[in-house]
Amino acid sequence: MAAEEEEEYEAVLCVKPAVHVYRVPPRASNRGYRAAEWQLDQPVWSGRLRITAKGKTAFIKLEDKNSGELYAQAPVEQFPGIAVESVTDSSRYFVIRIEDGNGRRAFIGVGFVDRGDAFDFNVALQDHFKWVRQQSELAKQAENPEQGPKLDLGFKEGQTIKLNIANMKKKEGGTGNPRPRPAGPGGLSLLPPPPGGKSSTAVCPSAERPTPLAAPTQLPGTPITDSLLSWPQPAAPSAATADIWGDFTKASGSPSSQSQGNSGWVQF
Repeated sequence: MAAEEEEEYEAVLCVKPAVHVYRVPPRASNRGYRAAEWQLDQPVWSGRLRITAKGKTAFIKLEDKNSGELYAQAPVEQFPGIAVESVTDSSRYFVIRIEDGNGRRAFIGVGFVDRGDAFDFNVALQDHFKWVRQQSELAKQAENPEQGPKLDLGFKEGQTIKLNIANMKKKEGGTGNPRPRPAGPGGLSLLPPPPGGKSSTAVCPSAERPTPLAAPTQLPGTPITDSLLSWPQPAAPSAATADIWGDFTKASGSPSSQSQGNSGWVQF
């Protein structure tokens, strides 16, 4: 019952608004139809083409542009086939076999104004019958599921596989052994610092401790003066050097500067 309802459903596959119909002369041989032999400048009829599908059968319908009245209809049960044939000298023209429902048939020529419309016409029929073939294959597999291809994952006779277990043992050994702790003085292991805290100063072994520096020898006196006096001192100035400001002091005539001459400082 469900299959009958599905067959009654009619789907529209393609609609082209402008097509022309031509008279086709009888074919004298099996070399195919040629559009150049038709009277292309005098079409018999012009209107709209519509492709519909009802079940597995496709229908090419020629209808009036304005009223939608049916002019001719060509049922297609197989494509490519005798119901639709391409011409040998153009991609825009086809020969279709129309039927009137009373058993009478005739062949007419159909031409498209645009090559893109002819391409869409051809592809629509191809897609429909591709879907028909897929549905037939799925129905056969559903009826006989045991006849479908089976997936055999078993080992064939004489077939072997090779596993490298050495690398697996190394990985397991590497992850299982804990990291050794550093040894402290006397062979004692040191604990790591607590998380988030400052690490304590590492204790150096007695054999590796640096030797403390010797304290500097202090001279008698205050530490500052003794360290200054320990530097090399410059030589005492000569008499000529000491009397470099003599003329200036004499010219000034200041008694205070004469009285302070012995101290080594010059007063301005």
